[in-house]
Amino acid sequence: MAGAPTVSLPELRSLLASGRARLFDVRSREEAAAGTIPGALNIPVSELESALQMEPAAFQALYSAEKPKLEDEHLVFFCQMGKRGLQAMQLARSLGYTGARNYAGAYREWLEKEG
Repeated sequence: MAGAPTVSLPELRSLLASGRARLFDVRSREEAAAGTIPGALNIPVSELESALQMEPAAFQALYSAEKPKLEDEHLVFFCQMGKRGLQAMQLARSLGYTGARNYAGAYREWLEKEG
């Protein structure tokens, strides 16, 4: 999708190093358990819509993490190859999360270059 708000690996490294990104792994629990980007919160794409519409306390109880705010910048979604991350970013944006972005290189690129 041309013009999609994507994040490159160098930009992701910088955002993570400065603590300015919230990272969401939207792969299945099994995929994430086998390895993920450090600091990522696993919310499978099939659960994402309901998760992003939960009350903050319910989100905290279920995911042991603070629910992202609509105005948060740099909410970075990723999957294995890029497709589910793109779907997740589009879904988050449709719910009003204007800072939602997709790490297009996905876990495959991270593992190849960082793993």
